[in-house]
Amino acid sequence: MDRFIPDMYVKSIFDIDYKALKKRGIKCILFDLDNTIAPLHIPIPDKEVKDLFSDLNLLKLKVIILSNASKSRVEPFKEKLNVDSSYRSYKPFKKKYKKIMDMYGFKDNEIACIGDQLLTDIYGANHLNLLSILVNPISHDDYWISKVNRFVEGKIYKILEKRGLFQIGKYYD
Repeated sequence: MDRFIPDMYVKSIFDIDYKALKKRGIKCILFDLDNTIAPLHIPIPDKEVKDLFSDLNLLKLKVIILSNASKSRVEPFKEKLNVDSSYRSYKPFKKKYKKIMDMYGFKDNEIACIGDQLLTDIYGANHLNLLSILVNPISHDDYWISKVNRFVEGKIYKILEKRGLFQIGKYYD
């Protein structure tokens, strides 16, 4: 069950102290797209997201969108936010994470992964000893597979809460 516990838990991507991450040695941030950066039905990033990513660029952090979504879903965000991306990443499997680490030369302790799902984002990051940051989903609108994942996550959340390991709404960093 430890692999489902995020290293950090914050309300949204806007509540993360990115300067503190940088001081911790983080050089690269992998962002999930759907329900982390934007709801499913939003085709391009809004001004608040653009401003955040601009700030991250000023901090000299490498930002990559790591998504299980299709290229047509990810590309508009990649272009508008001026970041790199990996679509159809098949999170939580290790392949795309390792490819990014090899391609950019990052070590596991230099990468933070931000996402809204335990089964894909958090488990994937924890499986490779990357810093995992859970955020609340922006919307309840999900792909069908995410709805299945959320059902399973509900069971995991209950087990973690029962064991005193994690509680939804009790944020920490």
